[in-house]
Amino acid sequence: MHPIVAKRERLILYLSLWIVFGSMLATVINVGGHTSIIDSVELALPMSLLLGALSLPYWYLVRVLPADATPLPRLAGTWLGVGVVSLAIWISCGIGWESLLLRISHGHWVQWDATPLAFLMLFSGTVGLLVALLGHYMLSAFDRSVQAERRALELRVLAREAELRSLRGQLDPHFLFNSLNSVAALIGSDAQAARRMCYLMAGFFRKSLGLGGQQSIALAEEISLAETFLAIEEVRFGDRLRKKFDIDRDALILAVPPLVLQPLVENAVHHGVAHLVDGGEVLVRARQRDGLLELAVENPCDPDRPPSRGAGVGLANVRSRIDTLFGHRGSVDVIAGPDNFRVSIVLPASPIMLPTTQATVPSQAAVG
Repeated sequence: MHPIVAKRERLILYLSLWIVFGSMLATVINVGGHTSIIDSVELALPMSLLLGALSLPYWYLVRVLPADATPLPRLAGTWLGVGVVSLAIWISCGIGWESLLLRISHGHWVQWDATPLAFLMLFSGTVGLLVALLGHYMLSAFDRSVQAERRALELRVLAREAELRSLRGQLDPHFLFNSLNSVAALIGSDAQAARRMCYLMAGFFRKSLGLGGQQSIALAEEISLAETFLAIEEVRFGDRLRKKFDIDRDALILAVPPLVLQPLVENAVHHGVAHLVDGGEVLVRARQRDGLLELAVENPCDPDRPPSRGAGVGLANVRSRIDTLFGHRGSVDVIAGPDNFRVSIVLPASPIMLPTTQATVPSQAAVG
């Protein structure tokens, strides 16, 4: 459908512009033809609206003949022919309308000579059609700009979804490989502990796979996953691994990307506590403040520890997901001290929608 006709606001604006054009034409007729203002309006206003109707189909030619992709000779020739036909129709209708007004006015109408009226309509019609043509090209450019912006937005959304699928695909194998290494390390020294770790891992993966396919989960579910993960690692490290959860109760219902804390907790254990003879405490904190959800994972570390041989998948994965999902509204900051390592995440605070069931509430120790 024609974009002007399709929207009432545009149609009203379009008709208003032609009414203004008709008023200007009536003024010229009034002054040049020594007619009354009423007679001038009776002649000019209907003819102006007719000119607007004649220029409406220009939209379809504008779409077929874009100014930036049509050879100039073809463009000029086509519009010259269309303009001549449109003006011929308009002038003929104008002379006929003037004759009809003369008949029905019973002598009160002051008749123009045909030649001056034809020249006046030729000049004013040419100006009106040129303005209408320019307006249609501007409308076409605006329409193409909106469509291009919409296509670009759709491509960005598709690219973001593809990136998120790729990042999620990295995360589970990354944790699985590290956990299998832990099991392998225990098999020779403590088969019972290795068996218990396998059971805990089975429960963890069952839960994480169910949540990993969702766009977002409640923070309570994410804290529960982190607790389960640390329970797995406690089998390996024993008393060397200590954990502390400092979580605002109001933050438990807020939405977070699935498995956003687990890679950070994993790094805290494998790159922090594991290198300390006496072990250390992994601190997980969550605060809701000023419309934002602030998450933090903190752990002690050995300043003389050997450099990591890993590819840094966990932290890089979290950073990429936060940037892809939230852009400038989210951030991941790393503070690496000589004996302490802290990762902070800031997200927009938005409650999770739970249609049928409530989120799993973590243990009392996890709630601050």
